[in-house]
Amino acid sequence: QVQLVESGGGLVQAGGSLRLSCVASGVSFNTNTIGWFRQRPGKEPEFVGAARWIGGDKAYADSVKGRFTVARDNARRTGYLQMDYLRPEDTAIYYCVIIVNWATQKPDYWGQGTQVTVSS
Repeated sequence: QVQLVESGGGLVQAGGSLRLSCVASGVSFNTNTIGWFRQRPGKEPEFVGAARWIGGDKAYADSVKGRFTVARDNARRTGYLQMDYLRPEDTAIYYCVIIVNWATQKPDYWGQGTQVTVSS
């Protein structure tokens, strides 16, 4: 059974930082892409960023480039999303995902989500 457990969400002021973590089990972590999606109030889920398992490839949504950084620690089966210079529009539920096919960027597995709230 695949489990993705996120942690690190919370309330932060605009301009602040948060780091989300995601521990994976029940899936081949070292050969899959780990990524992050978010769902803002009243919106569909959207891609935030992803780190491929090989080659160090990373991808980001334009809205977070230069502010957010994805990372992974294969030995710990853990993915990270470092969020800096947070804005109120970053307020959302953030989901850790596993993506099997890097080319599609479509999640195959989802975590339960963690709330991030940025106050102005």
